Amino acid sequence: MPGPSASDLQRGRQVRLVAVVIAATMILWMGGQWLGGQLGLEARFAFLLDLAAIAGFIWALAVTYQIWRKSRA
Repeated sequence: MPGPSASDLQRGRQVRLVAVVIAATMILWMGGQWLGGQLGLEARFAFLLDLAAIAGFIWALAVTYQIWRKSRA
């Protein structure tokens, strides 16, 4: 039985990267919100953190879409 192909290995690496980015973005966003509340930071810093989290999630969504498109081809 042959092993996985090179494209399967690359797809697996991409999927793992997306999973790590999603998990890290969520953890950092939640931690930043908590820390900002504890330190009494202004709301503009919370919005900046929100925008960074949204950017991470949009990137993950775009890469997931690319993976899905390649798997259908």
